[in-house]
Amino acid sequence: MKHLFVLLLVCLAVSSVPAQSQDISIAAKAYLLSDFQTGQVLAGQNADERIEPASLTKLMTAYVVFSAIKQKQIALDQPVPVSESAWRMIGSRMFIEPSKQVTVEELIRGMIVQSGNDACIALAEAVAGSEASFANLMNKEAGRLGMKNTHFTNSTGLPDPEHYTTAHDLTLLATAIIRDFPEFYPHYSQKEYTYNNITQPNRNRLLWIDPHVDGMKTGWTKTAGYCLITSAIRDKRRLISVVIGAKSANARSIESQRLLNYGFQFYDTLHLYKKNDSLTTIHLWKGTQNELKAGFDRDVYFTLPKGQGDKLKATMEYKQPLIAPVQLGQEVGTVKFTLDDKTVETYPLVALEKVDTANFIGRAWDSVKLLFN
Repeated sequence: MKHLFVLLLVCLAVSSVPAQSQDISIAAKAYLLSDFQTGQVLAGQNADERIEPASLTKLMTAYVVFSAIKQKQIALDQPVPVSESAWRMIGSRMFIEPSKQVTVEELIRGMIVQSGNDACIALAEAVAGSEASFANLMNKEAGRLGMKNTHFTNSTGLPDPEHYTTAHDLTLLATAIIRDFPEFYPHYSQKEYTYNNITQPNRNRLLWIDPHVDGMKTGWTKTAGYCLITSAIRDKRRLISVVIGAKSANARSIESQRLLNYGFQFYDTLHLYKKNDSLTTIHLWKGTQNELKAGFDRDVYFTLPKGQGDKLKATMEYKQPLIAPVQLGQEVGTVKFTLDDKTVETYPLVALEKVDTANFIGRAWDSVKLLFN
């Protein structure tokens, strides 16, 4: 008969600040604040409602371009032909010209810093041949990243009834850029860029106001309103805020700053366990050894209200008898984290070593012992 063994682990707090219970109201159509490390949502409203992304679209354009560079489909120093459609593109531009050579790297800076629609078209054509084909790649990546309520029809963010997303999906995208392409992320903190003898500032005003802010992207159309995705890092903690449909450029900056300050002031991110650290040993039957080291196959972080860390508890469950062979990384149980008797998250407990089956005598002896266990 299999038995369920339960072990209660107490997780210690890293902050002695009294527990806080704070509410925040943001003047925008939708917003979301999340912790980059844990992905946990700290505040939000209308985060899953369909919105028009405007130039926030260019985060996905960048993601697809970065992927193409990583896969060596294009190169940073590669010259890109400027088509008439790119040259004549309406809206914000970096002012590329058919008669003047421009490289992929210059186009990336023009897209990110200057929000150039012409740069987006040129990059889309360089990667996929046409903007329509490039939009298909954008949608493919959106699906892979779990952006379930998103659909793109263009690379620029110009309005289209079938071009939409949500604050939640944009958070997934912003997180993916920082996580997957750290070598390109510094572009998002560049305050200005000069191309064709024209210098344009980054429209993200928080880059000048808050030294902790290092990205990411502004957006605006008449129907979308003023939008801003911001990322900031303080004391090794990174937060991402998404503000959609503010009333003005100044308002989107103010509301984004309020969201970030709220998250940094009232929440802590706890690093509870490190990947591959031994959390416990489990008795193992019919193996070349009698005990198995078990732990997590990832670093375990939690973002909690300040002062709540000492209330977080971890309950480890595993079944006995556990019989060899056991493979490295094999799931051998679960660890459930609870706060005030509510489940916060459950992680698999995995084997941190490989253990082969014992010889005939060892297996036979354990079989006898199991009869009386």
